[in-house]
Amino acid sequence: MTDDPHGETHLDGNAAAGTLAELFTFDVTVAVGRCAGCGRVSTVADTRSYLDGPGMVVRCTGCDSVLLRVVSSPERTWLDLRGLAYLEVDHVTEG
Repeated sequence: MTDDPHGETHLDGNAAAGTLAELFTFDVTVAVGRCAGCGRVSTVADTRSYLDGPGMVVRCTGCDSVLLRVVSSPERTWLDLRGLAYLEVDHVTEG
């Protein structure tokens, strides 16, 4: 855990793996995304994850914009990706 410029405690994007694994069938931390705020391109693992609230918030390390939010209840999960211009996922092929 580290402190950010805003005085909040955060973990790196790998901390989001458990929550996101419930929604995606691949390791989303290796996916590459572009921040809709500043245009920074990086893997999900190279972000800031905030897990202390009622849900999870993932922020850009370049501009601190919210990239994605996940909130779950026993009945459903809400996933907000509007902070990402795109999320690029490599196809895994068996050889």
